[in-house]
Amino acid sequence: MVQSVLGSLILGYRPLWNRARKLAALQLYVHNETLALVETSHLLRTLQELWTASSPPLLLSAQNRQLLCDMLERAPRGSPWIEVQSSWLADSTIFGLVKAAHQRGIRLVWRGELHRLPEAAVAQCFDNSLLSLRPEDAAAILKSMHTKPGQKPVPPPHPVLPGQMYESIPSHALMEHCLDGNGAMALAGWPTDDVLHQVRHTPQQPSHTVLLKLLKAIEAEQSLETFEDIMSEDPLLAYRFMTHTNSASLGLRTGIDSIRRGLVMMGYGSIKKWLSDQLPHACQNPNLNPIRHAMVMRARLMAELVHAGIENDLRREVYMCGLFSQLDVLLGEPLGSILHRLPLSERIYDATVLHTGPYAGTLQMACALETADASAIRTLCETHELDLEDVNRALLRVLSDFEVERPKPR
Repeated sequence: MVQSVLGSLILGYRPLWNRARKLAALQLYVHNETLALVETSHLLRTLQELWTASSPPLLLSAQNRQLLCDMLERAPRGSPWIEVQSSWLADSTIFGLVKAAHQRGIRLVWRGELHRLPEAAVAQCFDNSLLSLRPEDAAAILKSMHTKPGQKPVPPPHPVLPGQMYESIPSHALMEHCLDGNGAMALAGWPTDDVLHQVRHTPQQPSHTVLLKLLKAIEAEQSLETFEDIMSEDPLLAYRFMTHTNSASLGLRTGIDSIRRGLVMMGYGSIKKWLSDQLPHACQNPNLNPIRHAMVMRARLMAELVHAGIENDLRREVYMCGLFSQLDVLLGEPLGSILHRLPLSERIYDATVLHTGPYAGTLQMACALETADASAIRTLCETHELDLEDVNRALLRVLSDFEVERPKPR
């Protein structure tokens, strides 16, 4: 493996969510850092070394023609999905490479608009598609869903196709129509704003699934590290727990500034009782799962981006910085007010609210990596003196460590 390949690329990612509202795959944006030729075969070998059988499937999205051509030409059978933008297929060279890659058994994904599906000769080269909807198509689909009693529904001119992937779906209703009503394979991105708008009058509670998982771990007498890891899978559960451990009712003399310290101070019996009290009110809305999961992904990425030699307590602090950085989105109030209720390190407040301090650059980088904005990532590397290869390797380690549920063989 050529180690320097990750220093010649700029990577970003976007999760894809399935009908169960769980992680189905990851879209990996791939940019050239310079105009120099990058042999993507080195990138593919790096991914092969890092990925395991439980890692999420990957959709590689080359952001320029040179990278795409190299991927199509060099990718061996068994490589991740490779996305091909519809507009690039007008290039006869690219179309020739697409046909050759398809004949070698490379899995290709056509990316374009639903109302401009490829002709049969082109479509046969692709295993799947990543489709987007025009505003007028989205409006027509929504209108067809809401017909008056006795009124014959008018099908939209471009209905949602089953088994395909969709991106940039703006609304809660359209998301459910795609995934639940028409069997879409996955959504790239999530309509976070509209999903949260739907539940704006309901106080948000920790995840029922995570609470049960933690209770089972306690009953099985697993390790303190396991309890901490599970609690850290839900930003709201972690926040509620720390709020409880710092409440006057417990009468602790010193402030609890970490999940681990709270677990130690409360004891397993008290923790189990508190969790059991939370369970009847816990959240069972699956549409919120991708939002919480994305927050955890940011936290893990922040923890991985910090210097490898940093002590564990500081790594946990950096993780909490990422985990709590979007609590305002869940709780619907200013983040500064939320964080001031806890005796957290000033470094967390500075990074998340003031955008200053030692963690600010790491948080900004973790946010930038959630996009396809190569210029922002490049600028952050220069501003905070971050090595691009280290950033990319941290990103790939974190992404490969997330697990997806594979279909069980029949």
